[in-house]
Amino acid sequence: MCSAPAVEITGLVKHYGRTAAVAGLSLRAERSQVTALLGPNGAGKTTTIEICEGYRRPDEGTVRVLGLDPVRDAGRLRPRVGVMLQSGGIPTAARAGEYLRVMARFHANPIDPALLLDRLGLNGCARTPFRRLSGGQQQRLSLAAAVIGRPELVFLDEPTAGLDPQARHATWNLISGLRAAGAGVILTTHYMEEAERLADRVAVVDHGELVAEGTPAELTGTAGQLRFRAEPGLDTDSLVAALPPGSAAKESPAGYYVVEVHDRVDPRLLAAVTAWCAEHGVLAQNLRIENRTLEDVFLELTGRELRS
Repeated sequence: MCSAPAVEITGLVKHYGRTAAVAGLSLRAERSQVTALLGPNGAGKTTTIEICEGYRRPDEGTVRVLGLDPVRDAGRLRPRVGVMLQSGGIPTAARAGEYLRVMARFHANPIDPALLLDRLGLNGCARTPFRRLSGGQQQRLSLAAAVIGRPELVFLDEPTAGLDPQARHATWNLISGLRAAGAGVILTTHYMEEAERLADRVAVVDHGELVAEGTPAELTGTAGQLRFRAEPGLDTDSLVAALPPGSAAKESPAGYYVVEVHDRVDPRLLAAVTAWCAEHGVLAQNLRIENRTLEDVFLELTGRELRS
């Protein structure tokens, strides 16, 4: 079996006119792992994935998919790679079950279409044309089409966008099954909970560059947080002064407060916060203890301002 990684990107650069969509990105994704590629809109994720899929050529740098060039070796890669797009690609008149059966015929060892229909909750609409499926059903059919050939690598672009909780969990289970079967999975998503739950490794990109990489645990660290809600505009400097050394406090957004420590929250910190609130007549509502999340890290790395 080839020992090359699922994807290996070195010094990738891609310009659109004077704009650098990707600016020297280097990234490695392994087989039998889920790699989440995260970033705000316009960060360069889609361009990077399209180059990996062979739809675009890089201006500089090298990209290898399963050890092969995605443009020059497209014919060799096509049977080994699954691609799920957010929209398009499936004929609007195609019936769901019939479409999967046709797709199965293009592969030497496909997954049983009936099994995929069942696992993704599509049995009831197997005879329904694609155009009449709900948005969530179309998403699940696109996912089924991407994995039916048992790919060695699958690219999933926002696979649970618009799905209800039941369909989201079914999709998560299917992705976990792909990894267990040895496939590499490249996942783009705006759901940080999804990335934290599924990904073995996370790569955060912004302005076309890699700004952080590691396991979810490595990125979130051991820092603990104590969160509460109160009236806006509290003096957080005064709060920090009352806390154990190494603590920090901020208000974000208005009326929502976060107290952070480098280690886990202990009784001493909790007592200090509640004592400060009592001294200043602050009624702390929804007081809770949490670990730092991937969403916290993402916002710290890419900022909180809206992107167009």
